[in-house]
Amino acid sequence: MHNHSHNHSHDHSHDHGAMDFKNVNVSFFIAVMANLVYTIVEAYYGFITNSVALLGDAGHNLSDVLGLLLAWGAAYLATKKASASRSYGYRRSTILAAIVNAVVLVFASGFIAFESFDKWFFPSPIQTTTVMIVATIGIFINAGSAMLFMRGSKEDLNLKGAYLHLAFDALISVGVVLAAILIHFTGWLWVDSLAGLLIVVIILGGTWGLLKDSINLILDAVPEDVDQQAVREYLERIPGVTEVHDLHIWAMSTNETCLTAHLVMPLNTLWDSEESYAEIGSKLRNNFKIHHATLQVEKDPDCDYADCT
Repeated sequence: MHNHSHNHSHDHSHDHGAMDFKNVNVSFFIAVMANLVYTIVEAYYGFITNSVALLGDAGHNLSDVLGLLLAWGAAYLATKKASASRSYGYRRSTILAAIVNAVVLVFASGFIAFESFDKWFFPSPIQTTTVMIVATIGIFINAGSAMLFMRGSKEDLNLKGAYLHLAFDALISVGVVLAAILIHFTGWLWVDSLAGLLIVVIILGGTWGLLKDSINLILDAVPEDVDQQAVREYLERIPGVTEVHDLHIWAMSTNETCLTAHLVMPLNTLWDSEESYAEIGSKLRNNFKIHHATLQVEKDPDCDYADCT
């Protein structure tokens, strides 16, 4: 016997997801427009001040805008309904977006590292006051944009990618400001290169977790925040269940988790009803963040309910 324990609440959750996307949609619009305008301004002042730091940061900001657009598109696709050819819809696009965002961060780090080494060996004077002003503006723009995604980043890997992009940009701007201050008062041009290399180390350290988690999800690994053993123990404690096998837990998207399992039960099981499945589905959602559970009951011909309980 088969039963999908999420059936009764599916439509409601879809509407809830659409409502959530309206809020996310506004956040993406604000973040994209603010960062795009700032990237143009930063690139302009990077040229006129002869600041490689500002130009490098502008290039990284441009990659962030592209990353935000990618995450935005994936968040939209995740709201589209399933079709005959795509029975799960486009939910997995959010995982792909998280992977691409992580890879973009890695390549952006490589670009910043290259520019830092180049300036270490071939230093050139910069207009420190202008650099400080422009970079300080960047701190507020990137930090403010990151705050828009902070809450959602805790539960959605796609939004986490957008959040990390913006948070690291704010960090880069802090580094540029501090480097410009030191150069202004000491004349040590090598400080700019050192700050750039330290920022690269921090970015790579923070990106590693995003890249690892997103690759695990695309390979159908058990999501990081789901304890598979605890789920198995819960299913085994269901009255009448004598064995649990073929337990699979994987991510449908960056914020939806699926489960399938076979439950071996005696004949004439008393709780085998729609209400019982709905209760199990509710507990899996509330206790383990599993949104779609499909359970297959296998009757044990050698065991009657009255004899095995």
